[in-house]
Amino acid sequence: MNEIQRAKTILKILDKTYPTIRVPLKSRNVFTLLISVLLSAQCTDINVNNVTKNIYPKYHRPEHFVKLGRKKIERLIKKIGIFRVKAKSIYNLSKILINEYGGKVPKTFEDLEKLPGVGHKTASVVMSQGFGYPAFAIDTHIHRLAQRWGLTNGKSVVQTEKDLKKLFPKKNWNKLHLQIIYYGREYCKARDCYGLTCKICTTCYPNRKKPVKTLKA
Repeated sequence: MNEIQRAKTILKILDKTYPTIRVPLKSRNVFTLLISVLLSAQCTDINVNNVTKNIYPKYHRPEHFVKLGRKKIERLIKKIGIFRVKAKSIYNLSKILINEYGGKVPKTFEDLEKLPGVGHKTASVVMSQGFGYPAFAIDTHIHRLAQRWGLTNGKSVVQTEKDLKKLFPKKNWNKLHLQIIYYGREYCKARDCYGLTCKICTTCYPNRKKPVKTLKA
C-alpha cells in the first residue's frame, strides 16, 4: 500500500468513525475563536473551555479586552498555562484589531500571523473554522500521527502540512484536521497504540510488529 492508497483508506475510516464533527473549542464569534485557539497552546481544549465559559458571556469583543487591561485579563485566565504571556498577546492584538482592522478579525493568513501570539497553526484554525477557508492546521500531535500512518517523513510541521495537502482533497482539509485530532485522542494515542492496535494502523500496516518511533516537530 503506497501513501496515496493509505490516504484514501484513512479518509474512509475517519469519515465512517466521525461522519459529523464539532469544533472542540467553544467560542461565541470569530474573535473569541481566535482567543481560544491562542489560549490552547500548551493547554488542553477542556481547560480552555472551562476558563472561557465564564469570560465570553461578558467579554467577547476586542474593545472589552482593551478596557479590561492586561492585569485583569491575567486574573481571568490564570488557570491556563503561561497566562501572563497570553494575556499580553490578547491585550495587544485586541488593540491592533481596533486600530487597524475596525475591531474585526482579518481574513488573510498574512494579517493574522502579524498579530501578537498568532502563529501559522492558530491562523489556520481561524481561517478554516472561523471563515470556512480551506486550511490544514498541523500541530505536534497530527504531525506524529501523519508519520505513524506513513503519510509524511517530514521533520517539521511545515513539511507535514505540505505533504498532507498533496495527499488529501482540499474540500476535506477543514473537517479532516478535526477528525485526526479526535481519532488520535480516542484510538491512536501516543502511548497506547504505538502504531500497532488502532484500525488505521492495523489496516495500513497489517504486518507491522514493532512500535513506531516518531520524530518531534
